[in-house]
Amino acid sequence: MATDAVKPEIKNNDAVRGFGFALTAYLFWSILPLYMKALAHIPAFEVIAHRIVWSVPVAGIVLLALGRMGDVKAAFRNPRTIAMASLTATLVTINWGTYVWAIGAGHSLDAALGYFINPLFSIALGAILLKEKLAPTQIVAIGLAAIAVVILTVKAGTLPWVALSLTFSWGFYAFFRKTLPVGANQGFFLEVLLLCIPATLYIIYLEARGEGHFYQTGLSDTALLLGCGLVTALPLMIFANGAKLLKMSTIGIMQYIVPTMVFLIAVFLFKEPFGTTQLIAFSLIWAGLVLYSWSMLRQSRGG
Repeated sequence: MATDAVKPEIKNNDAVRGFGFALTAYLFWSILPLYMKALAHIPAFEVIAHRIVWSVPVAGIVLLALGRMGDVKAAFRNPRTIAMASLTATLVTINWGTYVWAIGAGHSLDAALGYFINPLFSIALGAILLKEKLAPTQIVAIGLAAIAVVILTVKAGTLPWVALSLTFSWGFYAFFRKTLPVGANQGFFLEVLLLCIPATLYIIYLEARGEGHFYQTGLSDTALLLGCGLVTALPLMIFANGAKLLKMSTIGIMQYIVPTMVFLIAVFLFKEPFGTTQLIAFSLIWAGLVLYSWSMLRQSRGG
């Protein structure tokens, strides 16, 4: 009798702990535009190189503390794992580079749009590549997102490439990341480790030419670039630990925290223009996300 009473409590504690981990990560990512804005005077490629290099010691220390470094050593003995990690590392670099450039160049709204579209793109990707069956509400949600992209394209005369680059790079990253046969933390460390050599060489090249910002432009730049490792690695690893304690439906709803906060920061802090066209496009995306969330919740409840 006593044993039966304890089990639900343990399960509930795990769920609360997972929610806390995930919420912490999402809040980290929500204020990341403020950090990236402080680095706006530094070229995006240089910022990305420092994000990679300084993520290595942060992620490495975490894996050593968890005693999981053996998984990484085993991965290096598997050519297929290294090939897949190289692909995911390339995709996440494209995503980071686009995001950093977008924030610095005053396109934070486009970044928010990209991350709002991403869940709907992931559904479409699953249907196309994995032959997953779509619910009627999901088809409508994807259609609304497509209409929003068309409206923005017609108004601007060009595709919203920032939003689409973020959507495609993260969507394919998540898709291929599922096939990487290592844990989330180990996979992230493997990715930045593979990227570390070219990133380090690029930083050395910039500093040798007097174009770098790590040594030559003051202590504030040095501190901000060093901090790139913490703001990159910590939320990813915190989220990885929270995600495994939560239902996918919970994660699916919580993922809107970040683009919502980026949207609010872009409009109210960065004062980026938000006209009628953007309002219509975002409204269509939000309507699609409501349908997507409703469909996902119904499925999780067996409805």
